Amino acid sequence: MVSLKNFTDNFPDISKDSLNSFIDLATEVQFRKNVSLTKVGEVSNCFFIIKSGIVRSYYTDEKGKEYTRTIFVPGKTTGSLSSLISGLPSKLTYECLTKCVVYKFYFEAFNNLKNQDPQIEKLYSKMLEYIFLLMESRIHDLAVLNATQRYLKLKREIPNIETMIPQYHIASYLNVSAVQLSRIRKEIYSK
Repeated sequence: MVSLKNFTDNFPDISKDSLNSFIDLATEVQFRKNVSLTKVGEVSNCFFIIKSGIVRSYYTDEKGKEYTRTIFVPGKTTGSLSSLISGLPSKLTYECLTKCVVYKFYFEAFNNLKNQDPQIEKLYSKMLEYIFLLMESRIHDLAVLNATQRYLKLKREIPNIETMIPQYHIASYLNVSAVQLSRIRKEIYSK
């Protein structure tokens, strides 16, 4: 489990008072497995920091096939950032793949605090930079790494992922079929 203190420790250059004001905005909420934090078409008003559990973001094509874009683990922020910033409906669904405990933040309250406290504005900037770097890394991985390399990287990042979520979600995240994932795993574990 990740506490908000663990999360804010990642920002040592932000004042303790400002971080405490940020923490005061949070409400701890529990969600059951398969519950959506944000659905496609909804305008989001919250973001979340995961205390425990796993969340995925995904989109569905016109034929109903789901494509997992991101897997979020404890200590990560999740929610439809594009919807929060633009005020437009989310293009992705954010779904709990396991039972989750999250810290919920109302974006309007966070924005108000950010506008009053330059340290929170700095925190927001740092959080956006971090999200950008994660997205850039994900795009790089999909463009440059082969499926086996992407799988091994995921296993380094989340060693016990296979015991936590269904294989078809892992395959979708890696942008491979379930059969291809099975072959990759067989090849790796036979060595």
